[in-house]
Amino acid sequence: MLALIIWIVGLVLTIKACLEIWKLPVDGVKKLLVIIGLLLTSWVGLIIYYFFAKDKLTGWLK
Repeated sequence: MLALIIWIVGLVLTIKACLEIWKLPVDGVKKLLVIIGLLLTSWVGLIIYYFFAKDKLTGWLK
């Protein structure tokens, strides 16, 4: 039961992060590459995105 809750939280956070990245004002290919990287790295990608890259991502992709 706990594993299901953790999985659902991870899924919701991943979808939220992908939607936030998709709304960034940068090139579509760059956004798609970042989203694919986030999806491939699972929890590690979420931690990096939310704690380190969220505010800096637009500058990095320009």
